[in-house]
Amino acid sequence: MGHYFTNEKLPSEVKKTNCIVRNCSFVFLTDRGVFSKEGLDFGSRLLLESIPLVEVGAKVLDMGCGYGVFGIVLNKLTNACIDMVDVNLRALHLAKRNLALNDCSNIHVFESDCYSNIDQKYNTIITNPPIRAGKKIVYEILMNAKGYLEPDGNLFLVIRKEQGAKSLISDLSKVYNVEILEKKKGFFVLKCSF
Repeated sequence: MGHYFTNEKLPSEVKKTNCIVRNCSFVFLTDRGVFSKEGLDFGSRLLLESIPLVEVGAKVLDMGCGYGVFGIVLNKLTNACIDMVDVNLRALHLAKRNLALNDCSNIHVFESDCYSNIDQKYNTIITNPPIRAGKKIVYEILMNAKGYLEPDGNLFLVIRKEQGAKSLISDLSKVYNVEILEKKKGFFVLKCSF
């Protein structure tokens, strides 16, 4: 079976899911070959419910956006201008469809392999890093985020304890000031700043 960070041609099976985040209702189309195809996963929900909205700022990068959950939710909750990027073309197609379903504006969706097509800086970079893509890709996303953040910007992420949260926190601490915003059911929500 293909993973969500590839563009392997899997038969499409689009389904509609609904969720409520911070008292706002959202609808998302999902499909095979994208992360969390059954709907909003626990880790992503925990990140969205733990992130301090007053710190999000005006410009956000949703790195590895999948079908668009982080970007769409933050756009609706904060009115931030959002760039959503992924390498998975099916995910990008779904993200564009989900923008319309959730009546979003000021969101740009485009393909980027990590930061290859990124040429600006952001107040916030948010990600649920693609652990199955391997440590090299995960570290490329997380460690290189600093080059795409404004001086007062933040990287927000979620990671599971069993996926190496403690060693990742140690490594991130060599580059960022790391704050654990939330720990629940083995998930860590992290804020990384300068």
